[in-house]
Amino acid sequence: MIAYIAKRVFLLVPTLLGILALNFFLVQLAPGGPVEQVISRMEGRGDRALERITGAEGDAIVMVETSLDSTSAYRGRDGISPELVAEIERRFGFDRPLHERFFSMLKSYLLLDFGESFFKDRSILGMIGEKMPVSLSLGLWSTLVIYLVSIPLGIRKAVRHGSPFDVWTSFVIVICNSIPVFLFAVILIVIFAGGSYLEWFPLRGLVSDHFHELSFTGKVLDYFHHLALPILAMTIGGIAGFAMLTKNCFLDEIRHQYVTTARAKGASEGRVLFGHVFRNAMLIVIAGLPGTFLGIFFTGSMMIEVIFSLDGLGLMGFEATMNRDYPVMFAGLYISTLMGLFVKILSDITYVLVDPRIHFDAGGV
Repeated sequence: MIAYIAKRVFLLVPTLLGILALNFFLVQLAPGGPVEQVISRMEGRGDRALERITGAEGDAIVMVETSLDSTSAYRGRDGISPELVAEIERRFGFDRPLHERFFSMLKSYLLLDFGESFFKDRSILGMIGEKMPVSLSLGLWSTLVIYLVSIPLGIRKAVRHGSPFDVWTSFVIVICNSIPVFLFAVILIVIFAGGSYLEWFPLRGLVSDHFHELSFTGKVLDYFHHLALPILAMTIGGIAGFAMLTKNCFLDEIRHQYVTTARAKGASEGRVLFGHVFRNAMLIVIAGLPGTFLGIFFTGSMMIEVIFSLDGLGLMGFEATMNRDYPVMFAGLYISTLMGLFVKILSDITYVLVDPRIHFDAGGV
């Protein structure tokens, strides 16, 4: 196992380099970019979709425009002067060759120096640290809720397979799994926070404005009060999928010969289910825990962050993509790829911890 882990860690480097290189050069070949973004805004052709979605006012790009040399100005109907275009390219570092920019980026990333945002004039590492608690909160609590609800529900459905309980819960699961996350989030807001029906929960934010004035208990309650609707919206589909996965895994194991043998020897049903079946049935479900968290952490929360005005990593990545803010985009890609590779190793280790019969040494299981 140690040799396997060492091999996987060694392979992290070329894998990470390959992913970064592929995305870096593909992005450079794609039409549009930060230079074009600034020019289009200066000419009044900028797309305001980002502002409509996120509520941003475009101050970041205005800041870049106003910081440019006044002698290289926008000339109205005559368009942008070549001198101004060259100045914009120099500010963004596009006056250097492509390979030089790539290797400079890799050198900085080795030191965890992600530079500054093109449009916000802020340290990217500082931005990530500021937004990390929001995404961590959504990812951690959503994953815990999914597993704490879906595993007992799936076991119950397997034990009572074919019963009315199994039938109606399967119907509810199918309905919940078919509702898009963003639609369910909007429904929750309209019913419980929009004021049209009920106002039980806040509309936006991770905490209240007066959060620092509250007692410790008040802070905890305020924190979960704000997270209730976002977490419910994010977990509804995950609970449905994992509950069915748990049920099917249990049903497969219950049909095995060793279960019949254990029952024939007089073992209680609880001993059979939780002493024998559980460990084997939960192998796939529990080993997928790290990957589930990572998926929610980086991808599943973006739409929820936008809808509930939660300023997390998902919203940051969305804004960076819309603005072609390459340093923020590649910093997010670097961190997500690195975490994804380590989580894959962690998932393999989890397999072994759940079932010691599994090993990854040469020769198979």
